[in-house]
Amino acid sequence: MSTVVETEVAPRGERGGRWIEHWEPEDPAFWERTGKRVARKNLVLSILAENLGFTVWSLMSIVVVSLGQVGFAFSVGQQFWLLIVPNLVGAVLRVPYTFAVPRFGGRAWTTISAGLLLVPCAMLIAAVVNPGTPYWFFLLTAAAMGFGGGNFSSSMANISFFYPEGRKGLALGLNAAGGNLGVAVVQLVVPMVITLGAGVNLAYAAVFWMPFIVVATACAWFLMDSLVQAKPDGTSYRAAMSNKHTWVMSFLYIGTFGSFIGFSFAFPSLIRLSFADHREFVALAFLGALIGSVSRPFGGWLADRFGGARITLLTFVGLGIGTVGVLASTEVGSFPLFFGSFTWLFVLAGMGNGSTYRMIPAIFATQVADLAPARRQAAAVVGIAGAVGAFGGVLVNLVFKFSLEGSGTLAPALTAFLAFYALCVTTTWWFYLRRRVFVRVPSLAHAGV
Repeated sequence: MSTVVETEVAPRGERGGRWIEHWEPEDPAFWERTGKRVARKNLVLSILAENLGFTVWSLMSIVVVSLGQVGFAFSVGQQFWLLIVPNLVGAVLRVPYTFAVPRFGGRAWTTISAGLLLVPCAMLIAAVVNPGTPYWFFLLTAAAMGFGGGNFSSSMANISFFYPEGRKGLALGLNAAGGNLGVAVVQLVVPMVITLGAGVNLAYAAVFWMPFIVVATACAWFLMDSLVQAKPDGTSYRAAMSNKHTWVMSFLYIGTFGSFIGFSFAFPSLIRLSFADHREFVALAFLGALIGSVSRPFGGWLADRFGGARITLLTFVGLGIGTVGVLASTEVGSFPLFFGSFTWLFVLAGMGNGSTYRMIPAIFATQVADLAPARRQAAAVVGIAGAVGAFGGVLVNLVFKFSLEGSGTLAPALTAFLAFYALCVTTTWWFYLRRRVFVRVPSLAHAGV
């Protein structure tokens, strides 16, 4: 294979496809001349595919609200399992999806992962058109929707290689926010789509997205690129797995992304269950995920300016305040307070998503002298933290399920969340904001951490 210069794409050879061999985003001349354009193109296409991934991943969150209207009388516990299963599968898939990027290349894996989204859509159509569909098939359909959850980690790991350190916060924030918006879009669009014509037709909830998935798959294959720089590196991945900061950041991401995705999945059902006399309020559920998605790049931008740890700690404090607000709203039965407090939670969770992800490349840039292995370790941590954070969404919905089944109220769940956010505040301060930390590792104080 001939040597490729700058952003020329490698000709088809033993690896095939659009492989870029020379990539130096930290070189200002290279970045301005060609790097920025190629990175931006891949970012836009990545956002498109990831947005649809989140759409399919969260599709059951709005479908489950209408199952009773079409003859599927599932209990509260059964409904929450339909929310928990896609969370769980998506969390598990995020680890292999991260490793798939260096193995197959960002272009090929984005194509494959986008195309797989057609499977759960087809399964949902089969499930809802037959009134006799058993519950286990709905569970299997929910599990297939987990394919969309895996897309996040592969997309974030891929985009992290394209951008220089000083621009990663905003780029990753935009990539993640564009994906997260899929939750808001599906919760806004599906209630309108399924009521087209007479009655409620839940098959439309899947049919509507299939053409978009086909377009995203084609765009990924024909227009995206893969970086040779993101080649498999077992040493870097093993080093990331053995680094304590990998697990500290994964824990903090449970508090930020776990809150966002867990609340997003549960919010329509929580509105319906808490304010049963006003089912029309469910139509407002999309605003939570929308606000949380939009606030994510803002969190990354603030982290670039003031340090990720500072912003992350403040978001956990804010999440605690919002939790108290929701708790108060359930005591007095106030929907405005309930909705306003949850909106606040979504804003802070979104900002925390951006700030925690900005911390990851900054931390590893201070610990690894060679920039290339540092990037690969950071990309591995992005995948691991993404998986653990998505598992946080599972925990959120399990806590809601047991709280509602055990006491009939949200109070036990909200109390547990409040205690967890207090632990996240303490963890952030202990590892990244204590004076002794900066004395021992002074570079952390200047690395966006």
